[in-house]
Amino acid sequence: MMEEKKKLTTASGIPVANNEDSMTVGPRGPILLQDFHLHEKMAHFNRERIPERVVHAKGSGAYGTLTITNDITQYSRAKVFSEVGKQTPLFLRFSTVGGEKGSADTERDPRGFAIKFYTEDGNWDLVGNNTPVFFVKDPKKFGDFIHTQKRNPQTNLKSATMMWDFWSLNPESLHQVLILMSDRGTPDGYRHMHGFSSHTFSFINKENERVWTKFHIKTEQGIKNFTNDEATRIKGEDPDYAQRDLFGAIERGDFPRWKMYVQIMTEEQAKIFRWNPFDLTKTWPQGKYPLIEVGVIELNKNPDNYFAEVEQAAFAPAHVIDGISYSPDKMLQGRILSYPDAHRYRLGVNYEQIPVNRCPFMVSNYQRDGYMRVDGNSGSAPNYFPNSFDNIYEDESYKEPAWNLENDIADWYNRNAPGEDDHYTQPGDLFRLMTPEAKKNTISNIVGAMSGIDGPKKDEIINRQLCHWFRADVQLGMGVAQGLGLNMETLSEHLPR
Repeated sequence: MMEEKKKLTTASGIPVANNEDSMTVGPRGPILLQDFHLHEKMAHFNRERIPERVVHAKGSGAYGTLTITNDITQYSRAKVFSEVGKQTPLFLRFSTVGGEKGSADTERDPRGFAIKFYTEDGNWDLVGNNTPVFFVKDPKKFGDFIHTQKRNPQTNLKSATMMWDFWSLNPESLHQVLILMSDRGTPDGYRHMHGFSSHTFSFINKENERVWTKFHIKTEQGIKNFTNDEATRIKGEDPDYAQRDLFGAIERGDFPRWKMYVQIMTEEQAKIFRWNPFDLTKTWPQGKYPLIEVGVIELNKNPDNYFAEVEQAAFAPAHVIDGISYSPDKMLQGRILSYPDAHRYRLGVNYEQIPVNRCPFMVSNYQRDGYMRVDGNSGSAPNYFPNSFDNIYEDESYKEPAWNLENDIADWYNRNAPGEDDHYTQPGDLFRLMTPEAKKNTISNIVGAMSGIDGPKKDEIINRQLCHWFRADVQLGMGVAQGLGLNMETLSEHLPR
């Protein structure tokens, strides 16, 4: 049966008589201003590109489900976890962090791992990466860090000097830099990597008791990474490799799956933990805080339209639901503000009315007007609260327990003060856990990356970063120094005292 024919129309529904020829005065004359359809086509084309994300500009996404496989209701009252077997629909977007929208998705870079769960208590966004830590632990550092990953303001080129200058001046970055320089920095697509909340969040149960938690999302496809040479080759052959791999797998029914786990730390345990449990550059040892299974994530439906569903998808760590809440993690606190603000700039103040972002359950509030309001703007209903005309109410059963703040002195506290300045133990332990081949590849990747440092501060930057590698692990420092061609006399200056 043939599909019914449809008239071509303008955006306002007016039928179009000619979609290929402009109206002119004679066959070779000037175009008439009254050819409105020409103006509409050109004006819309000029505006097809919305501002790309400042970070995570290139990404891929798909729909799927979270199926609960283990009872964690002792920790959280969130309805998404309410019973074993419960399924919650979701949308998951993967991304590279530093590149532009047209960059290669096999670049050495962390990968974004952002999930929107469409729950009956509202949309829950778990916005993480494929690494359990990050480069900085205070949001005031974020913009400066990202500038070093983008382009030099003079040359408009990527700059190894900028990157290593920043990292060498911020040893808190070392843990994440080591992961980035390992083969984990070039994963084989998106299906073969883990995801992490990275941040510490909190769970609240029915008794209003709070515990701290971290999320781990482990691939069931098995970890697969590219070597630096493989990633470089594929970058030239197929810069859209990860996008093609994910879309193709789902299209042929090879649905990728991940298991979700949580780590739990009580408030009492947090007070005596060796490190600050809310420090984004640190992990919690799994031997002491074991992984607890939660459920299985499966991606099983590709978007119908990339722009509408992937490019316009907007995730924010601010979006938590009853039973899941925040922590004093400084970077998380900063992201609570900055992510929704970025979406309002990029997509408009009503970005949550876009279908991929819209809560599929009831939404009631007094937000009105603004660009691209498409839901009827609540009609004739009042736009203020309280009022005498509607029955919208505040539900106090959703109230969270109060936080017990242990300090009442407001100040600009040094993020790396004594007790907060161990930047070397965890990266050193990670390097020592690597296989000999992984160590070799990591050192080779570091040498290759640091070899791009140039300019009058070259030696200063290299030597400063070399000190950090040595403090993490002497074998690591020696390998990098020798790879950079430094002599033994120079090496001895950087060995830990």
